Amino acid sequence: MKKWVLLSLASSSFYFLSGQGQTVVEVEIDAAITFQTIHNFGASDAWAAQYVGLWPEVKKYKVTEWLFSTETDTTGSPKGIGLTAWRFNIGAGSATQGDNSGIKDPWRRTEGFLQANETYNWQKQAGQRWFLQAAKEQGVEQFVAFVNSPPIYFTKNKKAHSEDGLSANLSSDNYAAYANFLADVLHHFKDSLAIDFDYVSPFNEPQWEWKGGQEGSPWNNTELASAARVIDSIFQLKKITSKIELTEAGAIDYLTGIKKKHQNRSDQIETFFNPKSPYYLGSLSTLASKVAAHSYFTTWSVEKLKRERERIAEKLLKFPDLEYWMSEYCILENNEEIKGKGRNLGMQTALYVARVIHADLTIANASAWHWWLAMSPYDFKDGLVYHDKNVADGAIYDSKLLWAFGNYARFVRPGATRISVAYDNSTTVQGLQNGVLVSAYENTDGSRVVVAVNQSEETVLLALQMNMAAYTKLRSYKTNKDQDLKHNALEKPVDGKFLLSEKSVTTFVFEK
Repeated sequence: MKKWVLLSLASSSFYFLSGQGQTVVEVEIDAAITFQTIHNFGASDAWAAQYVGLWPEVKKYKVTEWLFSTETDTTGSPKGIGLTAWRFNIGAGSATQGDNSGIKDPWRRTEGFLQANETYNWQKQAGQRWFLQAAKEQGVEQFVAFVNSPPIYFTKNKKAHSEDGLSANLSSDNYAAYANFLADVLHHFKDSLAIDFDYVSPFNEPQWEWKGGQEGSPWNNTELASAARVIDSIFQLKKITSKIELTEAGAIDYLTGIKKKHQNRSDQIETFFNPKSPYYLGSLSTLASKVAAHSYFTTWSVEKLKRERERIAEKLLKFPDLEYWMSEYCILENNEEIKGKGRNLGMQTALYVARVIHADLTIANASAWHWWLAMSPYDFKDGLVYHDKNVADGAIYDSKLLWAFGNYARFVRPGATRISVAYDNSTTVQGLQNGVLVSAYENTDGSRVVVAVNQSEETVLLALQMNMAAYTKLRSYKTNKDQDLKHNALEKPVDGKFLLSEKSVTTFVFEK
């Protein structure tokens, strides 16, 4: 008889062995119990779009197809993962400094629109602009502009990184200049390119020291609050419709509690959204009613993965007017299960990240989920699409992570509502680490989407307890070692059981 490790602690009837010795997972779906609204799934254009956006047309169009397309091939399988948000990096201009920038890797330097004579050259960042417009042409409607460092002409050291890591690399005398720069960029893209950024993130990962390696600036909560107020006032004056996105924390635990090492860079929900705080920003008219943070360094152990996301959910209960967006992640952790270093195009990376997505959506109640590098030239687990590190041209490679991310992004569309899913071990550490992970969503068109991640080495029968008679069409899309979002038209089974391949991510779409 087959044995599955998850059964060792399961006593409920939700997990049992079928007559053929196959594990059956019974799942109760209740659409009457609802949770957060899902706004989008996205990725960023850093750092590679500045080059890949200038590559030969056939190469870069293939990348955009993988990332943004909602079309299907002759088998009904998606050509791409249909991202619904795109993060655009507003460069600081370190590329003009070359080796004198203090950033060794040219790919981590950026051009900037602002020039030394305080005029703008809107022809800069051409490769990034190409991807931005390609995203819009392929149906992406939600855009976020983010800044790693203010322009080099404004910073204290005239560099796009900090010298000491102790305070913001921007003096308070230049807060207004920085705010006007942001307003000018946002106006230009809206008026000249018809790109209306929904949000702008002026303070990316303010917790880190940013003393080189790439563009970045530390910000203490005190500095961040002061600068945000200045930006808000100038945005109001210049009638900017883009909302300011806070806090873009480098790790989610900086949102929920005080960190001993970074006391004035942590506890950011209370600091900025509690009316009793001296740094309260919740009354700013241009501030988005959300907090954003990155899932770095909180995904292992699985106990920590669960605990830190529960803390986010608890804070959202205290601040019900706020949403939570997971706005950036790639695998930086080195643990007994996976290491960030070393490119991996297979299912190991895909399944690890699928667990993180599941936890962020179902435990932390994230309303958006964004991967870090849409394109990567590195020998690291940081890309959806990989390519040669060549300025002019090179080979491109898709990954199982790309397609597994598509199991969510392609089918859970903007405005979808997460609905209740109940099954044994669904909230236990053991279930998160080794078991089947199931979540469900109702799209605005009435379709229902169920995403099932089978982390085990064996096939599993998924028994869905729901009103299938309400739906006329049923399709599934599978990503495993052999298939990339492979489409299957299914008949509704009499017993409601569906087969999940070992080490796979499967999406079921029920249409009325």
